[in-house]
Amino acid sequence: MTDATQSRRRRLHVNATPYVFAFYMSAIMALLMCFVITAANAGIDQDYISNVLKAYRLAMPVAFVCVLIVRPIVGRLVAMTVYAG
Repeated sequence: MTDATQSRRRRLHVNATPYVFAFYMSAIMALLMCFVITAANAGIDQDYISNVLKAYRLAMPVAFVCVLIVRPIVGRLVAMTVYAG
């Protein structure tokens, strides 16, 4: 089996694109927001990373569901806002 064949086997089908997008978007945004909000609320101390990860355990699944829900709405808003030429 070639490397190209193995690489294709590890990829998801194109139909999974909206879910993969939502997963990556929510994972990154939730983590960034947890860093900022934890620093703003509790400050940066020796428990900072632990507190961020505790918040992230809740924030990530919530963000994932929210991105899945609002993605179609945002797509429509962008289509109404951007000139398609």
